[in-house]
Amino acid sequence: MAIKGEPSFRDSVDMMFNRAVTAMDLSPGLEQKIRVCNSTYTVRFGVRLRGKIETFTGYRSVHSEHMEPVKGGIRFAMSVNQDEVEALAALMTYKCALVETPFGGSKGGLCIDPTQYEEFELEQITRRFAYELIKRDLINPSQNVPAPDMGTSEREMAWIVDQYARMNTTDINARACVTGKPLNGDGIQGRVEATGRGVQYALREFFRHPEDMRIAGLTGGLDGKRVIVQGLGNVGYHAAQFLQREDGCRVIAIIERDGGIFSETGLDVDAVRDWIAGHGGVKGFPHATYVEDGATLLEEDCDILIPAAMEGVINLSNAHRIKAPLIVEAANGPVTFGADEILRKKGTVIIPDLFANAGGVTVSYFEWVKNLSHIRFGRLQRRQEETRHQLLVDELERLSADRGLGWSLSPGFKEKYLRGADELELVRSGLDDTMRGAYQSMRELWHGRPDIDDLRVAAFVTAIDRVARAYRSKGL
Repeated sequence: MAIKGEPSFRDSVDMMFNRAVTAMDLSPGLEQKIRVCNSTYTVRFGVRLRGKIETFTGYRSVHSEHMEPVKGGIRFAMSVNQDEVEALAALMTYKCALVETPFGGSKGGLCIDPTQYEEFELEQITRRFAYELIKRDLINPSQNVPAPDMGTSEREMAWIVDQYARMNTTDINARACVTGKPLNGDGIQGRVEATGRGVQYALREFFRHPEDMRIAGLTGGLDGKRVIVQGLGNVGYHAAQFLQREDGCRVIAIIERDGGIFSETGLDVDAVRDWIAGHGGVKGFPHATYVEDGATLLEEDCDILIPAAMEGVINLSNAHRIKAPLIVEAANGPVTFGADEILRKKGTVIIPDLFANAGGVTVSYFEWVKNLSHIRFGRLQRRQEETRHQLLVDELERLSADRGLGWSLSPGFKEKYLRGADELELVRSGLDDTMRGAYQSMRELWHGRPDIDDLRVAAFVTAIDRVARAYRSKGL
């Protein structure tokens, strides 16, 4: 529902872009070139279902081809429209530039409620949508590479890559035409968890800097911090699970479509996930207070608020009541431009979506590289690493025995040290390094320039500058 005086999602993205370019020295022509969407393809196709033909509308938008291929998910939702897809494509451009993945920005969507169709019907619809995009090179390993988004998963990606392979039988790199594929279909370890894991790494990096924590009015580490999560889908679930299990955070509220649940002592994220799977929502979950209007839980007192579902959930209607000193945008565009203005004036620190939810596209990049190289990460070097480590351990043990030193290696050290890194460990390492590097780039501007007073502007300026430099190198 539109809020009076609230710009649309696309307008919000444009306004955030405008706020950033005022702090930059771009020519008007280059600024306009970076701002606009290069192209949007609209397709309407029919599929015979249940004895009649149903017509569906889909989109694939390309925002920037400063680098190719362009990258961006495909979402299945009734809310899909051209403005939304173009706004998301723009965010993808800036997100890829910020985390230095060599892609331009794209996005796709199909206006459909996937819950209303059987699996075999969804396969028919997905394959036909893919066919319409593939024949126009809007799915192609070297030009346009989709991934899962809201309403889609590795299942849909497997259907799309099979459709591409059927239409391009001699393309040796066909498996690289999409990312987010299942593991048995040339996917990569760690892709499903990637966006949620990226949120965790983003928070860990923020909490490494006492100066940044002081701005948010926070002290100490992540251990014991009270967290509210809006949306327990793939992103929200993994972010909440990792923060709870590995960093000691206390998840005090979870907001879902049918309402929200609250417990000051903390909720078991896995138990809530299982309850939703069995009951279709959070209502009735034991040992927690159910709130029918779940959105009101966004306004509860907490340390970290993680909106991880739809855009625009924090807006002009509720921004002034948000108490969280730190907001992490795990979803795309969960804070509107108007709400962002209110929250900044209140002193709320926002870790922006360009950075916080870039884990998905980062690991998608790793998957794309894996598909093009046709070899699993770690396959060549893992055993060599183990052999080299074994030499060191053997030498240490020999020295201890020969010289009567009487010391021994700590329990468990030998096993951990000798084991070479597998694909999942390498993926997590690469993601952690990416998130740290991107945060440092933003932080440099945030603390180094008096005209940049928040992380969102710092993120946009960093990203736009990299896009501008890419265009200049092409002669624009």
